[in-house]
Amino acid sequence: MNYRKDRYGNEISILGYGCMRFTQSGGKINMEKAEAELMEAYRAGVNYYDTAYVYPGSEAALGEILAKNGIRDKVSIATKLPHYLIKNGGSMEKYFAEQLSRLKTDHVEYYLMHMLTDVKTWERLKTLGILEWLAEKKASGAIKQIGFSYHGNADMFCRLIDVYDWDFCQIQYNYMDENTQAGRKGLLYANQKGIPVIIMEPLRGGKLVSRLPEKAVEIFSDYPIKQTPAQWAFKWLWSQPEVTCVLSGMNSLEMVRDNVATASNVKIGEVGEREEAMLRQVVQAINAKMKVGCTGCGYCMPCPQNVDIPAAFSAYNHKYSEGSFSALQEYFMCTALRKDYSGASNCIECGKCEMHCPQHIEIRKELKNAKRHLETSVYKLGRWLVKRLKAY
Repeated sequence: MNYRKDRYGNEISILGYGCMRFTQSGGKINMEKAEAELMEAYRAGVNYYDTAYVYPGSEAALGEILAKNGIRDKVSIATKLPHYLIKNGGSMEKYFAEQLSRLKTDHVEYYLMHMLTDVKTWERLKTLGILEWLAEKKASGAIKQIGFSYHGNADMFCRLIDVYDWDFCQIQYNYMDENTQAGRKGLLYANQKGIPVIIMEPLRGGKLVSRLPEKAVEIFSDYPIKQTPAQWAFKWLWSQPEVTCVLSGMNSLEMVRDNVATASNVKIGEVGEREEAMLRQVVQAINAKMKVGCTGCGYCMPCPQNVDIPAAFSAYNHKYSEGSFSALQEYFMCTALRKDYSGASNCIECGKCEMHCPQHIEIRKELKNAKRHLETSVYKLGRWLVKRLKAY
């Protein structure tokens, strides 16, 4: 296993275990299977285990497996505060105490603000006493390091990086999202600030393996260096020195062993110009069904009406390359969950964005299309529920 260091010099395995996708049987986690897979990863050197309060049964399962096998003090746990459920300062303590109980521990090494969406959300948490609460937890040793996970554009991510002295952060990043989400711009910005970056969705929920178009599969097959699509996706990430750890939701022994083998042999800089060119061809093949030729450059931003234009187009394109559910999930996280709503329906067709688009996209027209395809009845219901929760 290869390792990279966190902000304080502790070694983190470059392959992290994402505990969101433990196999479910009859509505419950299959503990025997989850234990076998997790212990296989542990014996191979994986020492970073990521979970969250809202992952059904995940924290309790992880805590039970670590305690049963006597390895709690030999690994690092990363879990997340559900700040979107917090209504007052006491809620922080309530949720954290419940998490420690589930995890059968008195501390966590890495604690994240889960899906921190924008600066205004952080400012709200500050009014509820988050700074004082985090300081007390760090001082007592109950929390070792503090970070945040993020879905959204690079500009907001960079702004969030600057609002607190974060120890680490977590972003969605893969060869398809190099110029969307926080992207490479966000990765480099965090690295320049000395903040380690944990990567989630390296395979976009498995879609860069199981849902590749035939042309993309052919490109991988024809390349002289023979690797599986998953191996290429991981190597592309681990080749970059700015990447600290890549999470994988491993739910089979075969997957654990394959990912461990890749993580044990990869080298920084291993993916060179030829490999990058091949992967760009794969991206083009995946994007062949793209509806909008948006590169995610962000020249159209900021929108006077707070529309996240790149996020809207990214989700709109993903509906046709990856499916409706994935697109709806992405769009919801990047628009409805923010403190200030940033969906396509905010557009008043002022046209300012089109003056700056280097791709000469008819942005106003395409935002209408994105709205029609993404702001479905399910989306509207979800947005209504979010409003109710915020008002509660």
